[in-house]
Amino acid sequence: MTFLPAASAPLWLASRSPRRRQLLAGAGVPVRVRPAEIDDGALSPGAVEVTHWVAALAYLKGRWVADVLHQGGERRGTVLAADTVCVHDGSVLGQPSSAAHARRMLHAMRDQTHETVTGVCLISLVDRRRWLLVDRAIVRFGRVSDEAIEAYVASGEWRGKAGAYNLQDRVRAGWPIECRGDPATVMGLPMSRLRPWLTRLRKESR
Repeated sequence: MTFLPAASAPLWLASRSPRRRQLLAGAGVPVRVRPAEIDDGALSPGAVEVTHWVAALAYLKGRWVADVLHQGGERRGTVLAADTVCVHDGSVLGQPSSAAHARRMLHAMRDQTHETVTGVCLISLVDRRRWLLVDRAIVRFGRVSDEAIEAYVASGEWRGKAGAYNLQDRVRAGWPIECRGDPATVMGLPMSRLRPWLTRLRKESR
């Protein structure tokens, strides 16, 4: 199903993620970065379905930024917020809190398949309407050596990444990883489903 909400520029990105900025830049869409000041690491999904959880977090972040912008008098554009988690063996894995936490995640997913779920929320600053989108991708880790995991954990590159890894970076590093679905969903934004809307927004930005 095509995702075609109203397209109103400029686009406000409610995220600090450099990967999301890169994905949007690759789509040719100018972005104004305004991260939400929300620590979702302090929140727990409990028994909520994971798709509802990522959609709720994306909306929470988007609403926070939309409210701040409205209070500052901004009435143009669209806020884009997103949240990504991994689901492995029934457990939701967000961003690791420490090197030890990242190490445990990576060891648990080695030689296993896990699911990555990304929720997106768009909020129009013109009329405060909102749209939600959730996309899934399946990722298979092959046999990553203990040495490779230790070197990666020591590098600190796991910080700020759901499941402790970035798909593109780890594939480039030679890790045996396969993805079924949109790789961009694993990286933080389901670009295949967002692209028609982003194309309209890009035209609006000219």
